[in-house]
Amino acid sequence: MGQGDKSPIGVGRNIMGKSSKRHGRMMPVVKPKNFKETISRLWKYFGSERKFLTLIFIFIIIDAALSLAVPYIIGKSVDAMSEINGKVNFAVLKIMTITLITAYIGDAIITFIQGWIMAGVSQRIVMSLRSHLYKKLQKLPISFFDVHTHGEVMSRLSNDIDNVSSTISQSTVQLMSGIINIIGSLFMMVILSPILTLASMITVPMVLVLTRIIAKNTAPLFKDQQIELGKLNGYIEETISGIEVVKAFNHEDKVIEQFEKTNSKLCKVGIKAQILSGFIMPLMNVINNIGFAVVAGVGGVLAVKNLITVGIIASFLSYSRQFSRPLNDLANIFNTLQSAVAGAERVFEILDEEEEASDIVEASVLKNVDGNVRFENVNFGYSDNVSVLKNISFDASKGSTTAIVGPTGAGKTTIINLLTRFYDITSGRILIDGIDIREYTRDSLRKCFGIVLQDTYLFSGTIKENIKYGNMDATFEEVKEAAAMANADVFINRLPKDYDTFLQDSGENLSQGQRQLIAIARAILANPSILILDEATSSVDTRTEMNIQEAMLKLMKGRTSFIIAHRLSTIRNADNIMVIDGGEIVEKGNHEELIKNKGIYHNMYFNQFKNVQ
Repeated sequence: MGQGDKSPIGVGRNIMGKSSKRHGRMMPVVKPKNFKETISRLWKYFGSERKFLTLIFIFIIIDAALSLAVPYIIGKSVDAMSEINGKVNFAVLKIMTITLITAYIGDAIITFIQGWIMAGVSQRIVMSLRSHLYKKLQKLPISFFDVHTHGEVMSRLSNDIDNVSSTISQSTVQLMSGIINIIGSLFMMVILSPILTLASMITVPMVLVLTRIIAKNTAPLFKDQQIELGKLNGYIEETISGIEVVKAFNHEDKVIEQFEKTNSKLCKVGIKAQILSGFIMPLMNVINNIGFAVVAGVGGVLAVKNLITVGIIASFLSYSRQFSRPLNDLANIFNTLQSAVAGAERVFEILDEEEEASDIVEASVLKNVDGNVRFENVNFGYSDNVSVLKNISFDASKGSTTAIVGPTGAGKTTIINLLTRFYDITSGRILIDGIDIREYTRDSLRKCFGIVLQDTYLFSGTIKENIKYGNMDATFEEVKEAAAMANADVFINRLPKDYDTFLQDSGENLSQGQRQLIAIARAILANPSILILDEATSSVDTRTEMNIQEAMLKLMKGRTSFIIAHRLSTIRNADNIMVIDGGEIVEKGNHEELIKNKGIYHNMYFNQFKNVQ
């Protein structure tokens, strides 16, 4: 696809091939969503974990009871050490000491159990969220992937969800236990001394105001940090995928320079976010120390007046610490939530994307396909302002071969994209066996196509698994038969592990021609009724081209075939040749007819012949 045949960045080749045009696009900054709404949506994922959350809550209550008992026990121990008739009350001190040790051990055990259960809960919740996101990606239209870089999408699927995962695992228990401890500590403080309680409350407004100010300023910074991380991932993915091109043009220094700029921007945003959020704990410590000083001073005065004992002061200071520590934790948790919510928002943005249009209610399953294809006055544009195809009409009868040629960007691949319903037409009709393709289910429609691309994509796995991608239920004998028909069996058997040879990085350990032959074998195994060949021989040498051509002829036999080609010598025997220019069919006929017309095709053909000579 070229400049004329495109969505904002050249949709056709991106769908049918492996072009990297979309990789260079970075995601625009999206407005943050409502914090409460995002938290509410995250909370829905906790629904399936209710029994475990209930169990955790019970453990938290027990843990809180033990924690609240400790200061009381300490106070009693201090009072027991006071002289009674000149003696220390060792009996009470012994009981209090044993009780205190038991409480500490019990607290440690319960904390471990809480963490163990919560680890499972958080991982299952994140697994569900990641699963929903991945399933959503499979349902999104091709247009979504044309305006989002691969790295940016990967960032949402990995970094953003990991951010949510760490927050859930670390903060959920802290949040619940913190609230219970605050309420319990306040209750005990009031019982011990209402006056000291009022004195200790002087720090609460300071904590709340501080938390609000810092959270308000860190939220947009964490959002920007996630966006910049997505941009960086996109750039890394782009340059690593195109490393050969980078080296061929000696652009190593340029890509390093661009990487440093993007990395530096991420670093600056991250530093701002972390420094600002890092202010919380030091400031909280100052506020807490002020509170302890006030409590100690007021407590000392009350003790001198014999209104309270030294043990009560000791207990109160412990309760005061238990009251302020959860406040500090909650402030820190809320700050951490800013980062998690920023990641969750970016995940939900994809989950909220409009999916590929559903099949109509009365859609039928396409089966027993003859392969008669008709375009009737088809018009299409990727936007309202730009028309890519204009009034396209043609017929391709069962078993015929239709070649589509024309200059780059004329609209060739767009025709195929519309036929396979990667995009829906703006107006007109496309029919298969006399029925509008919109009346078929997408799944059954696409099953009738076999596609062989110029840039063949092979998955990580064995050669056998890649060929079976065309028919997952095929036997090994059927795989070998398909490979033999594709002229691939010979070179596969020469490999160290033949069909069990493992392919990596889209089959980079094979030549381009070998990858094409595997793709043809995959298409043969799929046994499609309609075949699409998109520049399938343009990137190989003459000898390999002959093997591929022979395999393609076997594949095309008895099937309706569409060939997109720049090498016009490969389509001389096509039943019908369409010349596309500016989104319109400007010439149509077989090779001999078009040569006689001495039009665009005639000029294209003989110009290529001269270049070959």
